[in-house]
Amino acid sequence: MTKQLLLVLVLGLLSMMVAFQPHHVRITPTLVRTSSSSLSMKIQNPLNKLFKQSSSKLNMASDVALVAQSEKKSAVWDTYLKVTDTLTTLFPVWTLLFASIALKRPETFNWFTTNYFTGFLAALMLSMGITLTPDDFVRVTKQPGCVIIGFILCYVLCPALGLGLGKAFNLPIDLIAGLVLVGSINGGQASNLCTYIARGDVALSVLMTTVTTIAGIFATPLLCKTILGAVVPVDAVGIAVSCLQVVLAPIVVGMALNRYFPAAVKVLLPATPVVGVVSTCLLVASAVAQVAEPILAAGWGLQLPVMLLHLVGGLAGYWIPKKMNFTETQCRTMAIETAMKSSAFGFLLAKLHFKQFATRVPSAVSVVWMALVGAILAVVWRFIPVTDEKK
Repeated sequence: MTKQLLLVLVLGLLSMMVAFQPHHVRITPTLVRTSSSSLSMKIQNPLNKLFKQSSSKLNMASDVALVAQSEKKSAVWDTYLKVTDTLTTLFPVWTLLFASIALKRPETFNWFTTNYFTGFLAALMLSMGITLTPDDFVRVTKQPGCVIIGFILCYVLCPALGLGLGKAFNLPIDLIAGLVLVGSINGGQASNLCTYIARGDVALSVLMTTVTTIAGIFATPLLCKTILGAVVPVDAVGIAVSCLQVVLAPIVVGMALNRYFPAAVKVLLPATPVVGVVSTCLLVASAVAQVAEPILAAGWGLQLPVMLLHLVGGLAGYWIPKKMNFTETQCRTMAIETAMKSSAFGFLLAKLHFKQFATRVPSAVSVVWMALVGAILAVVWRFIPVTDEKK
């Protein structure tokens, strides 16, 4: 490395000599009056040749150095991408691990207060916002069928499933309220990763997540008030305000950053998968830790309906579009979007705007099952060839 550096320095000096030669080293008849013009040319030509050779060597050395530096950076970058891709793909494992620690030792996450919880959720929304541009919303008009069906699956099918499963398993009214809340929230950001694994349409997944997230500002409080208002006190206005603060504001800020500071966003984007995985794991662990005792006490009587909410939702989200002649890729995407809810956001809403403590328990259980069901569907579909011909 030292020899290469020395070579570059030496050739750099030669280059400077070449650069200054026309002004300071002019071996001409005017400067050497005792020499003839032919002698001057004989002297000047070898010097010019030497300078050209030195310049050529400098350029070659610079090119070699740039190529070596570029290859080194590329190798480091490739390693980073492989590591982050592996870590991101294994996010259900990390989710289960953190949830297990939270159940076993809930005090481990006592430091993760509501302010941290809200901040990390906003960070997740911001990470989605910086990937969006106004043109992405124009795409809604190009695939309106997928977006409309996805919206109905998210805000009609899932709340109905939550209410039906809660009553079928004879859950207490506060747990039913929590299950309805899980069904009434927007699609989760982890659905985009699972869609990629399942060979679905990632762009459509991001679009559907964005639409349900923004629509949730109005849909979630309206559904909760309509379905639960008569039996459980619901602060619909508070839910709407929280949606604006935690969802809309970070997305708008992210889009503004993408629009006005694209260079900075380009630097930040490679770090977003890691931020997403870490944030999700901490949000899951914190939610589970805060209600660890009720989760353990509820047992499978609560685990099963929560698991079925995501599993049945995912399967219905696949077969209903399939019967409507959507493509295989679109069906897989809509299925995962329906199965995977933003359960951590549901937990925050239950904690802030529902008076009964138990209403937050289904959301805490859901953060684990949501990731597991979504990952299982994604992995199964990954090994099934995609046939996009419409039937």
